Amino acid sequence: MERLIRIVVGVVFVAFSVGKFTRHDAESAAFDRYGLPFPDLTTYAVGVLELVGGLALVTGILIVPFAAMLACNMVGAIVTAGRIEGDIIHLGLAPVLLVSLLWILRRASVRRSAAAPRRPETGPSRAG
Repeated sequence: MERLIRIVVGVVFVAFSVGKFTRHDAESAAFDRYGLPFPDLTTYAVGVLELVGGLALVTGILIVPFAAMLACNMVGAIVTAGRIEGDIIHLGLAPVLLVSLLWILRRASVRRSAAAPRRPETGPSRAG
């Protein structure tokens, strides 16, 4: 189930990234309307993050850093486009993706802590 969620979330990001390049003028105009700085450059930066991050989630490579960056991206989408547009993508899908990414991060941290070697306790010993 975890892998399926990670792959589906990754595919969604890859799909949305394509528009940042194929419909760059419209996406850049939207970013400008949302009040984002340097909308032309920001559109490319977000497109690259969504493309590379989505592919990372699909392939299982560097999941934690990309899930964290994409989660920040979704917070940005909710507070900017969600506030201006108020549509189902920004106030429906973006929060679902955010929660999914946080779940992925949580699962990764649980796996990491379970796999981490335990250090022996080195407190003061009581000789009797």
